[in-house]
Amino acid sequence: MKVALVHDYIKEYGGAERVLEALSEIYPEAPIYTAFCDKNSTAYFHFKSKKIISSWFNYLPFSPQLASILRFLTPFIWGSFDLSNYDLVISSASWFITKGFKNSKSHFTEICYCHTPPRWLYGYVTSVNWQKYTVVRAYALIVGHFLRLYDFKQAQKVDYFIANSKEVAARIKKFYRRDSTVIYPPVSLPQVSNVKKQDYYFIVSRIVGAKGLELAVDAALKAGFKLRIAGSSAGYYFEHDKLVKKAQGKVEFLGQVSDEELVKLYNGAKAFLALAKDEDFGITPVESMLTGTPVIAYNGGGYKETVVDGKTGLLFDDYSVDGLLFVIKKFEKMKFNSLEIQKYAERFSKDRFKKEIEEFIEKHA
Repeated sequence: MKVALVHDYIKEYGGAERVLEALSEIYPEAPIYTAFCDKNSTAYFHFKSKKIISSWFNYLPFSPQLASILRFLTPFIWGSFDLSNYDLVISSASWFITKGFKNSKSHFTEICYCHTPPRWLYGYVTSVNWQKYTVVRAYALIVGHFLRLYDFKQAQKVDYFIANSKEVAARIKKFYRRDSTVIYPPVSLPQVSNVKKQDYYFIVSRIVGAKGLELAVDAALKAGFKLRIAGSSAGYYFEHDKLVKKAQGKVEFLGQVSDEELVKLYNGAKAFLALAKDEDFGITPVESMLTGTPVIAYNGGGYKETVVDGKTGLLFDDYSVDGLLFVIKKFEKMKFNSLEIQKYAERFSKDRFKKEIEEFIEKHA
C-alpha cells in the first residue's frame, strides 16, 4: 500500500510525537504531511531523516508562533493537500483538526488516531489560557463556532477512528457521534542501570497550564518536600515565568532533558506526580511505572486507565493542596513492589502498539 502520515505540526516532542514516531517505524517510506515544521525544535530532531511535507503555512514568517492566533486558517491549511494518490492515510490528530482529507478524487482509506478532539473547541482546559482577555475570548467564540462545525464535518469523512484511551473514545462518541477502537499509545524508554532512590518527587511536563504544575509547586512549598520538574516551556511561556517566581528557588526546573537522563530521574524519584485534571491519556505516568517508580495521580481522565490504585501508585479525589499532601502522607507510609509496577507498565510497550496497529490496518484497510 502507498501510505501517508499526517500530523498536526512538528514543534514539541511529546506523547503525540511518540505515536507518530512509532507509525513512522511501521511505515518507514511514508511521508509525513504537517501544517508546519519548526526545524529548531526538539520534535524535528526525531523526524529529520523522514520526508516531511509542510503546508504553505510553514512559509509564513513566524508560523510556529502564529499557529494559535491564526487557527481559523486550519481548513485552508489541510485543504491545500491532495492525498488522492495514496491507498491509506493515517492522521495523528489533536487540537489542529487533523482529519477528513477525502475529496471527490479520493479512494483511500482514512484512519484517524485521535489523541483527543480539540480541547479548546469543547470546553476542556487547555495548556495555554489564550482566552483570558475579553477581545480574544470574543474572537474565540466566533472562530470556535465555525471550527466546531468544520471539525464535525471532517470527522464524518474518516473511515475509522482509533482513540488513545477510553476517555478519548467517549469524547469521540459524544462530539462526533462516531465509534472508535482504543489502542493505547506506545511507551518505551532506554535502559539505565544502577540508579539509587533519592528523596524527591518528580514531574515531566511541558511548562504550560492545565498540567497541575502550580498545585505541585504550592504543595512542595507548604510541606517542604523536594520537587523536580523536567520539561521545556511551550506556548507563550507565561506559565514558566510565573511558576519559577512562585517557587522562590525551592523547586528544581530542569528544562528539557535527554531520554537517558529522564530515565535516571524517573528511577531516582520516590514517586511521580500526575496532576492534570482531565488528561487525555497521560504517557509520562506509564513511563514512570516502566522504571518501577510508583505514581500519585489525580483520579480523572486517562489516569484512571493506567494507574492501579494501591498497586502501581495512588489515586486521589480532592484536587487541592491539602488533598495532594494528604495522599503524599499516605504514600510515604506504604511500600510498593517496583518489579510488579514495571511488569504492569510493559503492557503499554511500543511492540504491543505496533502489533495492534498492524492488526487493525490489516483488518480494515
